[in-house]
Amino acid sequence: MSITEQNINKEGSRNRLPFIIAAVTAVLLIAGLIYYQRNRPAATPYAGPPQQRLEGALRAGSPEFEQAMKLMAVDGIEADEGSRVVGDIVMTLRATVRNFTGRVIGGLEMRAAVVDLEGKPIKERYVIVVPNAAKSITELENNRTLPVSVTIEGFSKSDVRANIQMEVTGIKFR
Repeated sequence: MSITEQNINKEGSRNRLPFIIAAVTAVLLIAGLIYYQRNRPAATPYAGPPQQRLEGALRAGSPEFEQAMKLMAVDGIEADEGSRVVGDIVMTLRATVRNFTGRVIGGLEMRAAVVDLEGKPIKERYVIVVPNAAKSITELENNRTLPVSVTIEGFSKSDVRANIQMEVTGIKFR
């Protein structure tokens, strides 16, 4: 073997070395991705904000609550809907709460629901309307009104959204 042939063989092995390193790196990267896909936690759909309940409020069934509900009104219930890029539908329910109880309301909890043709809720949400730090609402005075807006997320296009409901579920007087 001549010196020139020996130099060519050495250069050939040097030229293959970057390709071997790239192939080994690609195999390790693919194996790592497969391992990650198999062992990652399952994705859970976004359930929206947590349900809010008013502690120590008067609720349905108590005589004082029933008497107060005769002197309050939830009027002008309407809804808007819009679709998002992720494919679900978001509905915003709006109403006006009127206080004619003769007392100042310091806590107000409401239920907003979208129901199907049978009157069963598809999705519902409980929210504390008063007090609301985000909107600087601390109370609802007598003979005053309060616009209420509740957003419910996660409807599919196949859901039969036949009707909407908004009702007072808890009251606290000052």
